[in-house]
Amino acid sequence: MPRRLPSLDELYETMLAACGPQHWWPGESPLEVVVGAVLVQNTAWRNVERAIANLKTHELLDVERLHRAPTEQLETLLQPAGYFRVKTKRLQNVIRFLVDQHGGSLDRLFELSIDDARQQLLSVNGVGPETADSILLYAGSLPRFVVDAYTRRILLRHNWIEPPATYEAMQQLFERRLAPDVDLYNEYHALIVRVGNEYCRAKPKCESCPLRSYLPRSGPCEI
Repeated sequence: MPRRLPSLDELYETMLAACGPQHWWPGESPLEVVVGAVLVQNTAWRNVERAIANLKTHELLDVERLHRAPTEQLETLLQPAGYFRVKTKRLQNVIRFLVDQHGGSLDRLFELSIDDARQQLLSVNGVGPETADSILLYAGSLPRFVVDAYTRRILLRHNWIEPPATYEAMQQLFERRLAPDVDLYNEYHALIVRVGNEYCRAKPKCESCPLRSYLPRSGPCEI
């Protein structure tokens, strides 16, 4: 049976005091954030930055230009992000959706209710909950908490959830306990990624983790 989750405000302040502000999301425009959210799947952000830099060099960081760009050209430019053929197709799907459903305007998408915008994004082939919510939060400045593998790992290790927990269940764990604040959701997710990347790894470094005092007395749970 999972343990009672402590105050999320307390967890946030603990991570913030240890790690400092993370200043996410990297991106100079909402479209750049959307592109990054698609490309970052299964790769490091530095690889995404290289792919985005290629698009900028060729002046393709524009909805209409991306829509018209030949597949072969996009595949070449997106190679640094890995799985470039799959990611090219997914990016094209998102861009086609924006053009067909919203006249190429992200603003029109973000004028919808959060739930409607999310459902539309999830209808795009290749866009899952994490990608959709990243687009809503970081590109649209809409209060939707992003859950990722680090979130699941931290919650499981501290026995705050049971292994079958769904994405939506973990998301509600945060959204029901936190104010719907875009800046808070932004920074909270970034801090979770920082703690997960540095401490709560596949082989955890619990002794130096800022969340070590919240572990069960028996130690971290197996995941």
